[in-house]
Amino acid sequence: MKRLWMAAATCLIWACAVFAQEKKFGMYAVGFYNQENLFDTIHDEGKNDYEYLPTGTMKWNGMKYFAKLKNMSTVLAEMGTDRLPGVGAAVIGVSEVENSRVLADLVEQPKLKERGMKFVHIEGPDRRGIDCALLYNPRFFTPEKSFLQPYVYEEKDSAQRTRGFLTVQGKLAGDDVTFIVCHWPSRAAVSYYRERAGEQVRALTDSIRRASPEMKIMVMGDMNDDPFNPSMAKALGAKRTPKDVGEGDFYNPWWDILAKKGQGTLMYDGKWNLFDQIVLSHNLLDLNSKKDYSTLKFFKNDIFMRNYLFQTEGQYKGNTKRTHASGIWLNGYSDHLPVLVYLVKELK
Repeated sequence: MKRLWMAAATCLIWACAVFAQEKKFGMYAVGFYNQENLFDTIHDEGKNDYEYLPTGTMKWNGMKYFAKLKNMSTVLAEMGTDRLPGVGAAVIGVSEVENSRVLADLVEQPKLKERGMKFVHIEGPDRRGIDCALLYNPRFFTPEKSFLQPYVYEEKDSAQRTRGFLTVQGKLAGDDVTFIVCHWPSRAAVSYYRERAGEQVRALTDSIRRASPEMKIMVMGDMNDDPFNPSMAKALGAKRTPKDVGEGDFYNPWWDILAKKGQGTLMYDGKWNLFDQIVLSHNLLDLNSKKDYSTLKFFKNDIFMRNYLFQTEGQYKGNTKRTHASGIWLNGYSDHLPVLVYLVKELK
């Protein structure tokens, strides 16, 4: 605990130096990480999870499951520590988790347990059984309300089932904040279905704003689209620059990370995509350089990288190190890299 306090104090002093000598600021990391098939070894009734059973094609057994938990908890615990050493992320959205059992096992891993990490999860309709969830450190975030907003298909597609939009509202650093954790339809589906997701999330956030005009909102997830694709740029209204962000829009700080720097969160056919994004409502921005940090404001964003997250040899050298490749167990992590945003607020 003493080490944690000292690390937090160090970050606080650092933040002070950035903004103003006479003021004190707190910094809070918010992340997202696709867990790539975090399944347990037990069949869930009504779900097509058969490949992740001991008798399935992945030969998924207890040894592999607990290795996966250890690997994922290592990454989750390190997220945010580049800027907040010893403290890490206050909130992390995750996707591709099977159920509450795997989340309970995940937060019991030593590196997460020592921080007292907890989770919010609501079972969804996805046929494979993969859901979204929100991990949080109760020292920094207090959830007050949660619900799963369903993805609504049109009548002709009513037989389909996919992930809903996990919505968690609560207090972060004393501010009212809503986190919406998403895993939009895959690229096996045409763009239209992801655009529908963007429209539905925008309708949800508009409704939240009408009820609570001061609410700060972050939409995060594996969108299966890049920042400039229609689902994000038009349907959701996630803009490239802060000056383009209207009252109901979002700022997408990942756009130029991909477009100008060529960095992404997953690789396909030798090319980076940036499907994993966290976008921020207008009231999380210092839009007119007022330097008013009396409430939470966006500071920085990073793709989280460590050498161990990448293949170091072979045909896929430089790609992310997955749990499996071509059916072979690699004891890896995920096909996606995590992302983080950092928020600051003046301490009174």
